[in-house]
Amino acid sequence: MTPCGAALTLILEKERDIMRTTASLTRRGLLGAGAAAMGLAALGRPARANIPVSLQLSWLHSTQFAGSYIAKQRGFYEGLDVTLLQGGPNAPVEPPVVSGTALVGISAADYTAAAVAQGAPFRIIGVAMQNNPFAIASLPANPVRSPADLPGKRIGMSLANTPVLEALCQLNGVDASAIEVVPTQYSPQPLLAGEVDCLLCWATDLPVAMTVQGVENETMLMADHGYAVHSQTYIVTEESLAERRAEIVALMAGEVAGWEAYRVDTAAATALTLEMFPDAGLDPEAQLLQAERQVPLMFSELTDANGFGWWTDETVAANIETLALLGREVTADLWDRSILEEVHGA
Repeated sequence: MTPCGAALTLILEKERDIMRTTASLTRRGLLGAGAAAMGLAALGRPARANIPVSLQLSWLHSTQFAGSYIAKQRGFYEGLDVTLLQGGPNAPVEPPVVSGTALVGISAADYTAAAVAQGAPFRIIGVAMQNNPFAIASLPANPVRSPADLPGKRIGMSLANTPVLEALCQLNGVDASAIEVVPTQYSPQPLLAGEVDCLLCWATDLPVAMTVQGVENETMLMADHGYAVHSQTYIVTEESLAERRAEIVALMAGEVAGWEAYRVDTAAATALTLEMFPDAGLDPEAQLLQAERQVPLMFSELTDANGFGWWTDETVAANIETLALLGREVTADLWDRSILEEVHGA
């Protein structure tokens, strides 16, 4: 689970931190496909094999992607045989999508903007996280509840995220030079040890880890203070959008159904995640809490009215403003809502 870069090369260096695993068809899936084919043949009709496609995830397997797991398990990807490619250090999202290894990738607007600046032909076709998950975590004895509380504080973070902090400060009229940045590993330990006063992190990971350990903590979601960068976004190439549209629509329809089911029962989504990835070292309590805390990030009045993954011209305008503060100049045509319009319109 994670995390805004200065250039595509820096982004890819950060994402090279991970390990890549390719999910494969289960024996049950193969037998089921074979049985379906035999059934169609018995009826005198040609068997229709599901089209194989891949969805490149942005991080290691966890409840962060549980909606996709539900879609795969329940057969929501109609007409497709979807492989969910694990992301993480050493598994950047953009190259597999550009090469065609993955039809769709899960990225973030800042990463995509950086890639487009380098010539990548991407379009954002869906926004899973309506609110950016970046947050400032602190302890109740010395809380950060608004950007105005940051001056004079020591903040633990990766130096690669300096533009994120500076953008938050600009959006809120805070003097960034009055904040002491302490380079730290991505862990709650520096905060718990008193080495820093707060941490820049995702609201769904380090605060969750502290809560599971019984440590009271406070989380200031940066999205509540003007930091508008779409996260967990679905990206495709312009070529795929033109030539493989039906497959993209089918995949996104499955994602919509999977995430709506996730919203209804995060406990079941967590149980499925643990069942599918028993060797991933996932803590059940932390996974359930993460799943619960993702819901308000992914669903809103906007999605209630229009459907999962939706955005408006206004939210895009806010993204363009924040991305400019991060040094990324983009235009509204980076976002293409036509796939979602087809999915939800149907």
